[in-house]
Amino acid sequence: MVEIEGEAVMNIALWVLQGLLAFAFGMAGNMKAFSYEKFKKQAGAHAPSKNLALFIGLCEIAGAIGLIIPWATGVVPVLTPVAASALALVMILGVGYHLQLKDPFSKAVPALVLFILSVVVAVGRF
Repeated sequence: MVEIEGEAVMNIALWVLQGLLAFAFGMAGNMKAFSYEKFKKQAGAHAPSKNLALFIGLCEIAGAIGLIIPWATGVVPVLTPVAASALALVMILGVGYHLQLKDPFSKAVPALVLFILSVVVAVGRF
């Protein structure tokens, strides 16, 4: 059986997390930016305005790209942990938004999970 060093295991784990996060943020950002009516229906009465949703969606799409491309290409790889940090900030703001609206905590859980995973990638790649 092939032994894998701890550093290689961590690299693989971070790549898996980066891929999952990029997929999640890419899909969520796409819906906010390009399918506002669907997003608004899903978000309910307290959905942000179309312009704010577009801004958040584009930030999420840019973050999703930033999680993969810089590290994969080796071109300014520091942008990957920066993107993960920025996405963590977006998610903590999302948690705060749900708490401010007094939504059930279950509405804030996805943002909280994405926040934690983004922090793990940011710390792991810095």
